[in-house]
Amino acid sequence: MSIILGIDPWTTTTGYALIKKENRKPILLDYGIIETTPKIPLEEKLFELWADFKSILEKYSPDLAVVEKLYFTNNIKTWIDVSHARWVIVYKLKKKNINILHHTPLELKSAICWNWNAPKRQLQNAIKILFWLDQIPKPDDAADAIWLAYMWFLNKKL
Repeated sequence: MSIILGIDPWTTTTGYALIKKENRKPILLDYGIIETTPKIPLEEKLFELWADFKSILEKYSPDLAVVEKLYFTNNIKTWIDVSHARWVIVYKLKKKNINILHHTPLELKSAICWNWNAPKRQLQNAIKILFWLDQIPKPDDAADAIWLAYMWFLNKKL
């Protein structure tokens, strides 16, 4: 059995999802978001993210993590802040000796929907169908994390 962790890093809401490989099938164990307090200094947000992320790692002990790569944004401040959040996550994973894969949003879209220009709703519906969910996973950051974890099953790189 392997447990794969998907992470969609942001500063206020970081999406996470855990998928277990059982009999060559993906089973969604858990998903959600790590929320930090809005409108506090970045260093305090990063400290909150560090503590909450650490508890997820301790609870599930994943074998592999798939972290979303940053993509171009017009807001350089947001890009820099998210880079800090991503660093916290990657550092914590490496400290726990967890292997990391990195994928871009375009890779996710083309792998799951065979279309790099697929709308987010199409991806959410695909995840709903793949995991027999009653509804589309919410919020978007959590749904993105599910796609990331599922990427491993599509690529079989573990």
